[in-house]
Amino acid sequence: AGAIRDMVQNHLMQLLCLIAMAPPARFDPDAVRDEKLKVIRALEPVQPHHIVRGQYEEDPDDPVQHPDYRTAVGNPRSKTESFVALKTHIGNWRWAGTPFYLRTGKRMSGRSSEITIVFKDTPHSIFGEEAGRHRNVLSIRLQPNEGITLGVTIKEPGPGGMRLIDVPLDMTFADALGPDGGQSVDAYERLIMDIIRGNQTLFMRGDEVEAAWAWTDPIIRGWTDRGEAPKPYPSHSDG
Repeated sequence: AGAIRDMVQNHLMQLLCLIAMAPPARFDPDAVRDEKLKVIRALEPVQPHHIVRGQYEEDPDDPVQHPDYRTAVGNPRSKTESFVALKTHIGNWRWAGTPFYLRTGKRMSGRSSEITIVFKDTPHSIFGEEAGRHRNVLSIRLQPNEGITLGVTIKEPGPGGMRLIDVPLDMTFADALGPDGGQSVDAYERLIMDIIRGNQTLFMRGDEVEAAWAWTDPIIRGWTDRGEAPKPYPSHSDG
């Protein structure tokens, strides 16, 4: 399965829903999934020029152990992507005009999963142009080193006028909760435990799955109709 089927349609869409959904009326599986479904149904179609696909190239330092994607899958004409990045919008009052970027791939520069929320610039800066433009950034790290970082703007201490710099306020689970508290449960281990407990909150409901594929299928169909092939990208890069 390509990145769009394997990661975007389920994993990244779930993260998008959790970030963009309205607060549910209560912490109940159906209440949570109702709000997630509203987000998926409000997703606008992805324009062809707002999406890019890629296939990783061989690692020049170790081409035998890390060949290019087509060699690895044994299909020299494969058009399945190992990387995808796209921009989409949510067509409702709350998120109108706010772009959402989804990005995932294999053989990247590092293994990480992160949600980054970039806040808008202030409408008017009371400082001069020499202070620069600054905006706050909230990063939620899912793996590795789970935690939250808030990038804020402060005045650089000392003389010399008003100089604004960006600094991180960092919280990692390991530091805040101790060594044991910082050890996150494996994702599938968590799901299996939820099955045993009968908790369906983290599972996609039937109508949620159908809505997700209704948004994803036209993207895949567009690639086929246009005869597009993924673009190559270097192994261990950012895609």
